[in-house]
Amino acid sequence: MIGERELIWMMALLMACNAFGIDAILPALDELATSLGAQGNERQFVVGAYLLAAGFGTLIPGAIADRYGRRPVLFVALAFYVMLSLACAAVASFDMLVGLRAVQGFFAAGIIALPPAIIRDRVGGDKMARMMSLIMVIFLLVPAIAPSIGQGILALAGSWRWIFISMAVLGVAMGLWVYIRLPETLHDEDRQPIRVGVIARNMRSAVTLRETIGYTLGSALVFGGLFGFINSSQQLIGEAFGAGDDFPLIFAICAGSMALANWSNSRIVERYGARRVSHIALILFLMVAGAQLWFANQPDETLWTFVPLMAANMSLLGFVGANFGSIAMQPFRHIAGAASSAQSFLRMTTGAFLGASIGFAYDGTARPLAAALLVTALLTLAFVLFSERGTLFGAPVENDD
Repeated sequence: MIGERELIWMMALLMACNAFGIDAILPALDELATSLGAQGNERQFVVGAYLLAAGFGTLIPGAIADRYGRRPVLFVALAFYVMLSLACAAVASFDMLVGLRAVQGFFAAGIIALPPAIIRDRVGGDKMARMMSLIMVIFLLVPAIAPSIGQGILALAGSWRWIFISMAVLGVAMGLWVYIRLPETLHDEDRQPIRVGVIARNMRSAVTLRETIGYTLGSALVFGGLFGFINSSQQLIGEAFGAGDDFPLIFAICAGSMALANWSNSRIVERYGARRVSHIALILFLMVAGAQLWFANQPDETLWTFVPLMAANMSLLGFVGANFGSIAMQPFRHIAGAASSAQSFLRMTTGAFLGASIGFAYDGTARPLAAALLVTALLTLAFVLFSERGTLFGAPVENDD
């Protein structure tokens, strides 16, 4: 049986395949756009198409994995990830690249949807929140360093196409690791039949239960703001603040703050509870987002005010994301695959639509991003209050397995 530490590393790096596929290409967007003839904000479609298609793709693998197991679905997802990475490296037009990125996101969605289900197969309660926080620590190290890796590949190889080839190499390595070390985690008694009615019922219950829907929609909204930052980060930092050469370092500071917060969350969440920790973080996020909007509306906003506040809010998201996801998955151990797929679908599609809209609203300032962060945080608080019937700061929840 795979140990807890190795399982955490494996799940984190599986999820990080997606992060690497998004963030490593960011420093090359200028060259990519020039090479393939993309105009203005169109370059963001390379990121947005992947995220949006992955959101729709997450509807499929969980239900199949509830019937046939987690391993086969992971292998299929990784195979598509590898093949389509190589196809992206060989494109001749920008439209073709965007189309292939959408197909890649759709078929590789299993490496997004299944890790939470695999963890839920093993543990529940606030212990799941602790493990997911540790997974997020490792996962977030990849976006922290991916732009630097992408910039390094660009400098050494001289072409953005080699970044996609490196994605394929990562996918092959993860497939071998899963094949050798990961046993099937689906319990035999939890296998679900492949019937449309059963799948629809399971997914409907995962996204309609009052106790959890607020957390699913809330995380979709706040991470939509994060996707908006990712979509527009290269233009915002490079053009609005004139720090293009320092983009990888600045991006690493923001992502690294989120990783540090997830590590801190893993140390405290079982003691204080996922609800208490995430609710406090959400309220603080609102306050920081308000400060971001105020500074963004000043005529002389600088990088020295933008980066600390953005890093602070990304840090607070580290206390929100894993905890919201674990709370939303808690009632669904016996249908963990379908539940993870349905919830991931809502999070990814909503987040991707919001992120693309926020990114495309980029106007040469940080105002659209700051306003979006504040509005999405206010709506998230409303959704959480709905799920919690008007109360906050609930008690810790024990592991039920």
